Amino acid sequence: MALSLGDIRFLFERHGEIAYSGEPVTQLQHALQSAALAQEAGAPGTLVAAAFLHDLGHLLNLQGQTPSERGIDDRHQYFVLPFLRPVLPDSVLEPIRLHVDAKRYLCAVDGGYAARLSADSVRSLALQGGVFDAQQARAFIEKPFAEEAVLLRRWDDAAKDPVKSTPDLAHFLDVVGRVMKTEQDR
Repeated sequence: MALSLGDIRFLFERHGEIAYSGEPVTQLQHALQSAALAQEAGAPGTLVAAAFLHDLGHLLNLQGQTPSERGIDDRHQYFVLPFLRPVLPDSVLEPIRLHVDAKRYLCAVDGGYAARLSADSVRSLALQGGVFDAQQARAFIEKPFAEEAVLLRRWDDAAKDPVKSTPDLAHFLDVVGRVMKTEQDR
């Protein structure tokens, strides 16, 4: 079943106030901040949409507060894809799918990256397979949309500010709606 724009709105309105896994922001604040950072960086609409939707799988596969503390990897980056694939292009879906592996990649290639991860990101990294070795890192960055996933990951990591002002839910739903319309018209 494909998610409509109304379904996405419902998920954020219904579950957006859930804490974002041990961070000082809610799921909705995190999504809005990620998308705002993408927009501020001049990213195309498809990547802004990916930044906004990258953790929607958490809202579809509710595992309670901070599942990583209980040893649970909810595989949110995969869980959401069947619901979005009928309505969004790969330029949105692939950065979402790859954003967890982008963390594993950045830990392998950026010497200071792992030290900047939050406690929950460190726990989830272990559950998600740990740091890539050199061969895995090379294979990852050669994938289509891997560079976009790395950008998304950096916005994801920065989107944890409890006082950051962002455009509202309607603004980013409009971005997603335009991307959906373009995909539908293809």
